[in-house]
Amino acid sequence: MICPDKREWPAGKREHPPLQQTDLYCRVFPCHWMEDPARQILARQGYHLVGSGAVKPCLWLNRSLRGGEQCYKHHFYGISSHRCVQMTPTLICNQLCLHCWRPIELPIDDPAAPMEPKELLEGVLREQQRILSGYGGSQVTDLSRLEEAKRPAHVAISLMGEPTLYPYLKELTEEISRMSMTSFLVTNGTRPEVLEAVRPTQLYVSLNATDQELYRQVSNPRGDYWGNILESLSLLKDHQSRTVIRLTLALGVNMMEPGGYARLVEMAEPDFVEAKAYMHLGRSRARLKREAMPSHAEIMSFSKELSEILGYSLADAVPLSRVVLLSSNKKPKFIEM
Repeated sequence: MICPDKREWPAGKREHPPLQQTDLYCRVFPCHWMEDPARQILARQGYHLVGSGAVKPCLWLNRSLRGGEQCYKHHFYGISSHRCVQMTPTLICNQLCLHCWRPIELPIDDPAAPMEPKELLEGVLREQQRILSGYGGSQVTDLSRLEEAKRPAHVAISLMGEPTLYPYLKELTEEISRMSMTSFLVTNGTRPEVLEAVRPTQLYVSLNATDQELYRQVSNPRGDYWGNILESLSLLKDHQSRTVIRLTLALGVNMMEPGGYARLVEMAEPDFVEAKAYMHLGRSRARLKREAMPSHAEIMSFSKELSEILGYSLADAVPLSRVVLLSSNKKPKFIEM
């Protein structure tokens, strides 16, 4: 089929919409973007592309809709996996972290005019409904959870890319709040001026290293960002959102010196610290060996040492995900939905 901009619609599962729908549809899915090889690869991997960003169903949404286990965010904070929308407003990242299992090496075009936040969120939620539509005919679907899933309650801005590179991030989180949903924003901390302005329900800063040299080795940044990260950590102390420092730990890479991490965490005084094992998945398998993946027992040992230095309590742990939650006890674990 030829769409209004005279381009052939790429062959694949998605058909071009009826002509009366093309005005909206072609803004959400520009045909020339679907010609981009990187975006075609992402689409084949299950990413539903929306403007400059994407939404993708995670493993835990699938398990939850089948009546199974939910992800660690459910155990830690009360987030229902089947009511969670995993998305990103941008596919671009300014780091190439060794442990990242997303297809970060793909050269992705940066759109000249990013989609406005209201239109982006509407497109993301529309695609989430398309994702859910495939579960209705399955005999193993928990139908009560499916009905709940049709009314999403939470948006995790954490799919891939660095969300602070999206110029309307503050407005996006405000739009999520206006729709009576909670939001988790996960960032690498390289743009402190953006963190100072945003107000998600819970703000994460991922901390991959104890010093600048290790940061360069682990995160492969596209610029000199260590000073920015330290500034972001300082900002967390007085931030109005719930705050979390996330440590993704790989054996023989950055799982060392709990005291070094403690010194940085003390700068931020976050409400929580998550210590999570690197998982040998996706594209990270080309960069790290399977032996870099810590056991849950190793994560527990590291977390206990860190908690003793910080004076944080060991609040929870999920062995299946190899993750431990430390709490300052300043905020309740569970979030009111």
